[in-house]
Amino acid sequence: MLLRDPVHGDIFLTEMETRVLDTREMQRLRNIKQLGAAHLVFPGCVHTRFDHSLGALACAHRMMENLRLTGHHIDPHDAALVRLAILLHDVTHIPYGHTFEDERQIFPRHDAGPRLDYFFGPNCELGRVLAELGVLDTVRGILTGSPPTPWMGQVVSSTVDADLLDYLRRDSFFAGLRQDYDDRIYSYYTLEGGQLLINMVKHGIDRPDARTEILHLLRMRYMLTERIYLHHAKIAAGAMISKAVELHAQRGLREDALYDLGDQTFVDLLARLPGPAVAAQLVEGLATRRLHKRAYVLSEVSLGGNLAEFIARYAGQSAEREAMENAIAAKAKLKPGQVIFYCPKASYFKEVRVPVKARAGVGPLYKLDTNAGEVGALARQYESLWRAYVFCPPEKVDAVRRACEKFFELQSEFAD
Repeated sequence: MLLRDPVHGDIFLTEMETRVLDTREMQRLRNIKQLGAAHLVFPGCVHTRFDHSLGALACAHRMMENLRLTGHHIDPHDAALVRLAILLHDVTHIPYGHTFEDERQIFPRHDAGPRLDYFFGPNCELGRVLAELGVLDTVRGILTGSPPTPWMGQVVSSTVDADLLDYLRRDSFFAGLRQDYDDRIYSYYTLEGGQLLINMVKHGIDRPDARTEILHLLRMRYMLTERIYLHHAKIAAGAMISKAVELHAQRGLREDALYDLGDQTFVDLLARLPGPAVAAQLVEGLATRRLHKRAYVLSEVSLGGNLAEFIARYAGQSAEREAMENAIAAKAKLKPGQVIFYCPKASYFKEVRVPVKARAGVGPLYKLDTNAGEVGALARQYESLWRAYVFCPPEKVDAVRRACEKFFELQSEFAD
């Protein structure tokens, strides 16, 4: 089967991959946007997890082909398993999944727990097809950190992996950001002791071209985070839908109710569910792009050495966070649920840990790259993107800001 992708061009699928792609579970990904609510800020960001899964397969294939061309033995059966694994790496995603799982932490992460059992189980078409093909256990092992050989899992999920190489290009393309990486990056991959590495040495000396290209990838990753993933309006939209889900979850909405849904059918479900009026208002606000506004903003600068303690107190499903939201809402004469506190986990730039082979040895990039400390500086810059926000209806911004400043005894870093 041959598909044309706007980012990578023609993508060839084997008969086995086509059969997997045609399952209901994979086709569902056509209805889940890759970047959640980002299209409300960047109208072009309507690409889906289906598109991304195909693109990641194309990147994995190219990684393995370059390894083969540079003299590494890649068993065709192993390559076929890796291709299947990367094709399936996002199949367990639910609509707006990262928002619920990583930011609000309402449900467990998509890549562990009962959700994997469901999608790879006998009650799903995907699970049955994988079992019939005789690849179920191995593909699941690659996806859950137990591959036959380490490099097979590292192509799919590590640091600078096939997943990253696709979404850097895809997210940039659909957001309209004019940035890209050079395909030479594929030629830098190597295998040593069964591990996937970036080779930064040639003929016994460090190669500056490899270092430059890796730094360029890291800068692309930083820019996407700064411009898109952490855009305040995108975060506001995510906070609104998360609060609506949280309110319904407190009244019995279960994670498995979302397993078969896409973005729109999920929003339709929330609109139909009985529950508090504020939940319906939040869903309607998302549908009509009447978004909450940021009333109060803190960064690590204001919190100083108390950032970790602050996150531990207010991130995720925290009783203190909910009590604080309700207290602020009462002071600003709003109803419970109309004030939403967004407190993410600490920013962590995992890509700087990409394992590399350099003249100094083998290890994570941030330890081996001592040239001007650029990698460490970029990691610190990434970590400094952390922000905590309090969102509320636009007409109540001033009242909520004043209430927050009294509650936290800290001035807001943002004043409209």
